[in-house]
Amino acid sequence: MMEQKRRTYSQQFKIDTVRLITEQGYKYSEAARNLGINRSVLKRWKIELESNGATAFPGKGHLSLESEELQRLRKKVKTA
Repeated sequence: MMEQKRRTYSQQFKIDTVRLITEQGYKYSEAARNLGINRSVLKRWKIELESNGATAFPGKGHLSLESEELQRLRKKVKTA
């Protein structure tokens, strides 16, 4: 059986996709179908962009300041 590779999308692609929904009036299902993305992914991108603004979608391996701090503290607790 062939394993599917996880697709990655750029920060700009995600922002532009959310704009299709918020500014141009596309429905989630319509945008998802046209772009070949699951509708729930689009909803998650919209929520993340609304809550994090310019710092949304930091990219692979890049964490938000809060996530970095949380990860650092967890590591500290684990070694203590």
